[in-house]
Amino acid sequence: MAFYTYIMACNSNTAIYIGVTSDLQLRAEQHRLGKGGPHTAKYKIRKLVHFEVYETLPEALAREKKLKRWRRVWKNALIAKQNPIWADLALEAAFL
Repeated sequence: MAFYTYIMACNSNTAIYIGVTSDLQLRAEQHRLGKGGPHTAKYKIRKLVHFEVYETLPEALAREKKLKRWRRVWKNALIAKQNPIWADLALEAAFL
């Protein structure tokens, strides 16, 4: 089983959310429907902009914790490195 550390963003890319899941496609859909939680609902965080795949849950959780401690400019650079236009990667995740 795979585990994912992911970053979601709002349409303007000003608000982001970092999380972990074992079903990235389902989790992205939950965010898109506004069921991701209070923060994601309030800021309309609907777009999957970055994800990483891990073999174990502890690895994915460790990465999530690390990313949450990063400065915002570092998070933006991480996203832009693989997704320069901050496109919604949910379709790509559908093929995992």
